[in-house]
Amino acid sequence: MRNPVGPLPSSIYWRRRAVAGLLVVLLAALIAWAVTSVNGGGTKDDGKPGGSDPVESITPGPGSSGPKITQRPGGRDESEDSEGSEGSGGSDGGGDTSGAGSEDGSGSGTGSGSDGTSTGGADTAGAGNGGTGSGGSTAGRQVPANSPLPECKPGALELTLRTKVSYGPDDRPKFEIIARNTSSAACKTDLGPKNVVLTVTEAGEDNDDVIWSSKDCPAAPGPLFFQVPAGATIVHTVDWNRARSAPNCATPPPGKAAPGTYLLEAKAPDTPLRRASFVLKKD
Repeated sequence: MRNPVGPLPSSIYWRRRAVAGLLVVLLAALIAWAVTSVNGGGTKDDGKPGGSDPVESITPGPGSSGPKITQRPGGRDESEDSEGSEGSGGSDGGGDTSGAGSEDGSGSGTGSGSDGTSTGGADTAGAGNGGTGSGGSTAGRQVPANSPLPECKPGALELTLRTKVSYGPDDRPKFEIIARNTSSAACKTDLGPKNVVLTVTEAGEDNDDVIWSSKDCPAAPGPLFFQVPAGATIVHTVDWNRARSAPNCATPPPGKAAPGTYLLEAKAPDTPLRRASFVLKKD
């Protein structure tokens, strides 16, 4: 076996033996693979053709019956229904902002006078169709008459009058006196009922009979000073309950103001007359 016998060299016979052995090994490996494949296929998931694995169910997403988000991103709706007329006399849309003269510019005005009014305080007024202030103005506050603050000079203070265009039968008209300090120094101004006099008359009447005036019989007839920071705007609000008034606290005519169109005027020292109009609706 180790020494092949034949006419050819022994190396050729050894090569033939190696090739034959390799063929035998390959044949045995092929047979083993075929047997393994047949046995493995019969043990996979009997009863299912081809031994395929079961398909996993797909869970559907949220259906159309679920809640839907309808609010727009970006926060709350900031639309406003307020409408107003500017103190120059023409009707103009504007807010109905009012505040109180606390130190931080917030709060609410109180007090009911015999003339049927209650006054608000001071607060900042943003820029808008009915005002002259700027949105970044600082809040004003009420100060005593003997405050060391200097009084605002006539040329440094701009006054504007504002009210809504119309009021329903159950609404109390609100009149806003807007003061803007155009100077570079803080000052105080008197927005009291006898210094800035508001009057209401019927529009179109020839006799110009006054229906109501803030100076007739106010609950607090004294001065009402407010601080107006440099370059800032404040608003002082006066509520009217539609009652008539008479000078020197005399007995006014009975009844309240009837539905119709009215003219509102504001008179202050060293300040041009400011006008605005509004309507008291019947229903």
